[in-house]
Amino acid sequence: MKISWLGHACFYIELESGTKIVNDPYQPGSFSGAIQYLPIGLEADIVTVSHHHSDHDCTESVAGAEVVDSLGELTIKDVTIETVPSYHDDSKGAIRGENIIFLINAESLKIAHFGDVGTLDLDYTKLKDIDIAMIPVGGRFTIDHKQAWVLIEKINPKIVIPMHFKTVKLDFDIDGLDKFLSGKCNIERGEFLTVTKDTLPDCTKVYALQYLR
Repeated sequence: MKISWLGHACFYIELESGTKIVNDPYQPGSFSGAIQYLPIGLEADIVTVSHHHSDHDCTESVAGAEVVDSLGELTIKDVTIETVPSYHDDSKGAIRGENIIFLINAESLKIAHFGDVGTLDLDYTKLKDIDIAMIPVGGRFTIDHKQAWVLIEKINPKIVIPMHFKTVKLDFDIDGLDKFLSGKCNIERGEFLTVTKDTLPDCTKVYALQYLR
């Protein structure tokens, strides 16, 4: 499969079968213009929404997709989706509400998109055998870079793709990527990730992708 980071918490996953998935599509210009990433402008079969904030739930920007925005398990085409309930803050949702962690099973790979998870108080029994983890690292509205590494050590994914951090196109008062990467090794940068079960690394590797929008 091919995984591209469009920006913020939005990813575009293309399966070899042709099935396409978008995670957490943002609304350009939302939050008083803080979201400066370009319009998504893609077609997909599935769009997942971790919570209903405008930087994560602009489903109208993804043509033709079946929207998955609630807890449960379902299969769409050749993709099985599981969900893990969580919170957008460390006060059991009292500040920012609930958040859904999506577990996407396709092509013998298990992908976890953590949305805007804001706590490490999670049901780790459901977060096993993860191949690829998309994890927020910017802090303030989500877990920060230190908490992200605690989460990584707990779930031990093969690949980590950081998201939801400060860039020149995101005017949120959150940390950039440097704090998350500082002092770490086994990091690769690129525009996209192409991966199969057979090409997974033996130990956790970080892929720092360039936003495409």
